[in-house]
Amino acid sequence: MKESTNTKWLNNMAFEWEVNGHKVIIDAVKHVGGEDRGPQPKPFMLSALGGCTAMDVISILKKMRIDEDIEYFNVNVSGDLTDEHPKHFYKMHVIYEFTPKPGKTLPLEKLQKAIELSEERYCGVSAVYKKVMEVTSEIILNTNE
Repeated sequence: MKESTNTKWLNNMAFEWEVNGHKVIIDAVKHVGGEDRGPQPKPFMLSALGGCTAMDVISILKKMRIDEDIEYFNVNVSGDLTDEHPKHFYKMHVIYEFTPKPGKTLPLEKLQKAIELSEERYCGVSAVYKKVMEVTSEIILNTNE
């Protein structure tokens, strides 16, 4: 299987990505010559990890029949960049945040299992990133009380 994207120059520092038939404009910030018409490319690495693991986790939780009890699920990914060029991420941290529906509880051990399966077996983005940097995670389980 092979994937591909296209990056077309629009003008100045702006480019249009085409990914799976969807278009995204990326640009540089004004102080480096862009017009800030869209996000910069590097944060998409964080989004790739967040999206990959979030899809895995919710898919696993659906199979465990826990998804019906979830009111809110969010994955936040932050990354630390090197100071020297080429600037790159050397560490990423993933926060999985869950809130159960009113009157429901979410079993922490099953949430942990779903996340572990994503991080260790299913998320291809995580698998690649872990080869070149530290990737850590935590769970925030909110209550309705």
